Amino acid sequence: MRADRLVSLVLLLRQRGRLTADTLARELEVSTRTVLRDIEALSAAGVPVYAERGRHGGFALSPGFRTELTGLNHEEALALLTAGSGRGEQAFGLGSALVSAMRKVVDALPESHRATASDAAQRFLVEPETDLLSRRLVAEDVPGATMIEVRRAVLAGHKLRIHYAATGQAPQWRTVDPIGLVTARDRSYLLATRSGADRTYRLSRVLAAEELPETAQRPDRVDLDRIWRERSAQFLSGGDHITVLLRVSSARREELLDTALAVRAEDPDADGWLRLEVTFQDARHAEWALWELGIDAEALAPQSLRTSLRDRASALADRYGNPAWPVLPARGP
Repeated sequence: MRADRLVSLVLLLRQRGRLTADTLARELEVSTRTVLRDIEALSAAGVPVYAERGRHGGFALSPGFRTELTGLNHEEALALLTAGSGRGEQAFGLGSALVSAMRKVVDALPESHRATASDAAQRFLVEPETDLLSRRLVAEDVPGATMIEVRRAVLAGHKLRIHYAATGQAPQWRTVDPIGLVTARDRSYLLATRSGADRTYRLSRVLAAEELPETAQRPDRVDLDRIWRERSAQFLSGGDHITVLLRVSSARREELLDTALAVRAEDPDADGWLRLEVTFQDARHAEWALWELGIDAEALAPQSLRTSLRDRASALADRYGNPAWPVLPARGP
């Protein structure tokens, strides 16, 4: 909306000083012509913005001018700045809104606290793109137009028509009653009902969406945390999921949990190892996960998994024990 853009323009000039029209256009994601019209509108409204000509010119506010955005103390502002410093900009297509909100948070602080809070927020990093093992966390891509339609339907309480590509099926159009949106491990989901039955849709598989004018059939109040737990439990108890009893080196615990669907039990074992009861997607998933851990993990049950891992290791040992090519002598220094 234009009113929000005008506020953001003023806050940018307050916090960063003189800026060119091109810079403002990039920050606000509009054209340079739109920025010039907004500057004129601000001047007409009495905001003391002026142009400086020349090579290093641009637009600036008169010294001492400030907007009146109050109500946040230092700790509250720091909490919001820290939350905004992570990967929250990727959630539900709200990136530009988050950037705008952060400008308002900074401007809400007293002059004496503004630099302190901004510097403090830089000392916190929430959910970086890679972990300590340099494994990149790749967020699923959801087209902006699709995300906007889904979000509007959820917030307005309207029915939603989605073109959804379920795993192993051709994309189909479905009309659902949206309940809420959930993001978990950089994946976003739409919780909904369809013909009264619970449905969970992965947003990266929604190819297109259309908000409908009809009112959605859903309760006025909702407990998304409870619904998510219930649907997670249903998911874990269905399909070809397999529960494995295993031992794993404590040093590789996190790597194992990154691949598992759920941990049902965990107890310490001998020699710094752990004994866990873990659920995997299916037998093939379990075999792959245990194979990746090599000698740092051991499947105890089911026996079928132990057998498949033994056969795989035996085949690999045979391959390298009987090389197809002669072994070349090592070169000297």
